[in-house]
Amino acid sequence: MRVAILAIHILGMCLLVSVFLGCSHPQAQLVSAWDQKAATTYLDQREGWWMGWSGAARDHGTFCVSCHTSVAYALSRPTLRTAFAEEGPSVNERKLLENVRKRVQLWNEVEPFYRDQGYKAAESRGTESVLNALILASYDGQGGRLSDDTRAAFDNMWALQLTDGNKKGAWSWLQFDLEPWEANDSQFYGAALAAVATGTAPENYRSTPRIQNNLQLLREYLDREYAPQSTINRVMLLWASAKLPGLLQPQQQQAIVNEVLSRQQADGGWELSSLAYPQTGWGLSRLFRTWLREDGSSQEQRSDGYATGLIVLVLPQAGLDRNSAPVRRGVEWLMSNQNKTTGSWPSYSLNKRRNPSSDTGRFMTDAATAYAVLALTQNRNPAVPLALASDH
Repeated sequence: MRVAILAIHILGMCLLVSVFLGCSHPQAQLVSAWDQKAATTYLDQREGWWMGWSGAARDHGTFCVSCHTSVAYALSRPTLRTAFAEEGPSVNERKLLENVRKRVQLWNEVEPFYRDQGYKAAESRGTESVLNALILASYDGQGGRLSDDTRAAFDNMWALQLTDGNKKGAWSWLQFDLEPWEANDSQFYGAALAAVATGTAPENYRSTPRIQNNLQLLREYLDREYAPQSTINRVMLLWASAKLPGLLQPQQQQAIVNEVLSRQQADGGWELSSLAYPQTGWGLSRLFRTWLREDGSSQEQRSDGYATGLIVLVLPQAGLDRNSAPVRRGVEWLMSNQNKTTGSWPSYSLNKRRNPSSDTGRFMTDAATAYAVLALTQNRNPAVPLALASDH
């Protein structure tokens, strides 16, 4: 009888220990479950397609750098190296970096991305200058040294910063009425990316004396235009504030965090269509866009990988505990919604219904996959030595 009772006690203790261990490390169990190889394959394939696509081709043998595919790829792909013991950039990363460096070096010779109308040329230049600096600064951050090409990219960026008018402090930005990156409100998104780039650059670049007037203009613009922004643009500002101290007051930062947390869906994710449009100052037509695309089709009213990935990436950098319930629920959503066949995460066009299996129909999926990867690699352990996940 005593032996039987002892065996029952031992079994009970084993069960308690197993439950304790399972509850104590939910992040480690969750993050080990996603398919990093499949995600890598998807991102590499999509960037390879983009670089060879005739629609992306530009002069001097270069190609356009897109927010949805190329920029997202550049930010996320380095975080997957450790999983495969890669010693340096992948083949497609090297091609992308060569393309950006070439356009920086030939800045006064290469044509803008779009040149059919005068204002499109200015928008193209402003947009590209920010994206070039962001990409190069993120790679320099991994090595801790600021290259000459990156300095030149920043010089190009600051030279195109608007210095008068009601948008001074920002950059001319491509507008095609395409949310969330090329719409009427995307100028704010671009300015936030410029702040992320500056704060990410190594060697304490943000303290360079000659750019302090530029930074002051940027801070003033972001503060001046903060109030009417969409939630997703505020998330970009929150990210920028984690990289460039002083962009937000503590109460402003907390207000954005609270706003974002209040929009988390019951399934743990976030829904881009409800976050992408300002609720004031845009008229009834804009309000309708939260429900209908421009072609009359219904917006997807469900959580998606781009909004969820970006928010789960940013919240811990803004001070929210990685083990807090909202972050864990966001991670759980990402873990549960990777397509096990393609390695990608779902997201949906805000502008028109697109064929999700077509190349252009996968632009939002490209961004969703990249930001999901960034979020999951950041949240796999407390210490994150990645260029875009820590200050320099």
